[in-house]
Amino acid sequence: MASTTAMPQNPVLKRNITSSTTSSSVPSVAASPSDSPAQSPSSTSLSSLGSVDDVKNARGKLLDTYGNEFEIPDYTIKQIHDAIPKHCFERSAIRSLSYVARDFAVLASIFYVTYKFNTPEYVPSTALRAVWWAVYSVVQGLFATGVWVLAHECGHQAFSPSKVLNDTVGWFCHSLLLVPYFSWKISHGKHHKATGHLTRDMVFVPKTREEYASRIGRFVHELHELTEETPIATAIHMFGQQIAGWLMYLSTNVTGHNQHERQREGRGKGKKNGFWTGVNHFNPTSPLYEAKDEKLILLSDVGLAITASILYWVGSTFGFTNLLLWYILPYLWVNHWLVAITYLQHTDPSLPHYEPHTWNFTRGAAATIDREFGFVGKHILHDIIETHVLHHYVSTIPFYNAREASDAIRPIMGKHYRSDTKDGMLGFFKAMWKSARWCQWVEPSEGAQGEGQGVLFFRNRNGLGVPPAKTAAPTEKKGNGVVIGSESDVDA
Repeated sequence: MASTTAMPQNPVLKRNITSSTTSSSVPSVAASPSDSPAQSPSSTSLSSLGSVDDVKNARGKLLDTYGNEFEIPDYTIKQIHDAIPKHCFERSAIRSLSYVARDFAVLASIFYVTYKFNTPEYVPSTALRAVWWAVYSVVQGLFATGVWVLAHECGHQAFSPSKVLNDTVGWFCHSLLLVPYFSWKISHGKHHKATGHLTRDMVFVPKTREEYASRIGRFVHELHELTEETPIATAIHMFGQQIAGWLMYLSTNVTGHNQHERQREGRGKGKKNGFWTGVNHFNPTSPLYEAKDEKLILLSDVGLAITASILYWVGSTFGFTNLLLWYILPYLWVNHWLVAITYLQHTDPSLPHYEPHTWNFTRGAAATIDREFGFVGKHILHDIIETHVLHHYVSTIPFYNAREASDAIRPIMGKHYRSDTKDGMLGFFKAMWKSARWCQWVEPSEGAQGEGQGVLFFRNRNGLGVPPAKTAAPTEKKGNGVVIGSESDVDA
């Protein structure tokens, strides 16, 4: 892939806009309930609502962070499904299991070679042995992330036609990586049902203007006047996110929504994100889950307990320094990749987020972006980076068919398909820094009207891209005068 549909408009952004017609010869495949919830009237074609210009004018001018004019997607989920060749939906247990076997064989081989030969007898230099262990941790972390992705396929039932096999393999693989399989599967399903939804999404829900202002202790109307955040502050934030982000997500639901009382699912009354008694992925009574889920949450915890016990035995028998080198460092790399990949799938200056009254499934699924990670992405990480947009429309398509299916839906999505593939793997790392600097909170475009006020875009305090909207200070009566912004009195 060579498209760069998420690059700034200045220089001018060029997108390939293709026809949204669908060939009648392509077989139609029915959507599953989880993939295609009932569509709101706003998901229908704009042609049924009047002229395109009338609808656009009613919404006002919507600008993404780059300054590109944004149009709400106007195609339907049926068009997406009808465009995908029928064979792309076929799942092979044998083929999927072969990838699991391959990845575990590679992990075992790398461990054996390192354990056997990275010793003073074969490598006298302490420095070289340290370098070997460092490389070992990176490579093992990548292949272990590939195992995580295969378990992710199981969670979506994309691994095979057998739910029992899917959940067995998923539970085994995720438990080995200290991931609570069923707990994560349930919350991740909620993410797929509400991608881009500001009050229901479960992954990297951005702060609104008000939330960001509250976090830094400033008034909402002052954000456009704030001085630039220092690069070192951005780097420290990114480091913390990459090191602790995954564990904090599992333990406290950080980056997920914190409006559990408003959800139709789960037991959210009076609960907030947080450890143990709050919203987390380990407690069967967590607001994320319902009573029927309790046994599955406990089974997830059992898997973690078994793995933790094995790790403790390894540390006690072979030494905790060896445990650090053999397992913990690669495990931390897995955590890093999970956070980085998910962050960049849902955070980009070109992506919108939606208020509840404007969101629907088709729009939310388009609020994602494909990136490129070269050989590693295709052959080790099983295309989780390169085909994520397709994955949000049809999550039951196995990864080995996802590229063909992605190519099939691009003509339907047209200018609404987003990818940033410039510079390959290097571009992926550049995007991490760019998104951290450009994407700090979301707000409506200045001048947005009606439905357009429910479409929010990233803005930042660093002077990058479209500046934050200038909002007037709030006013309130105080005696015979008026307090502006709760800071200064003005005589009447």
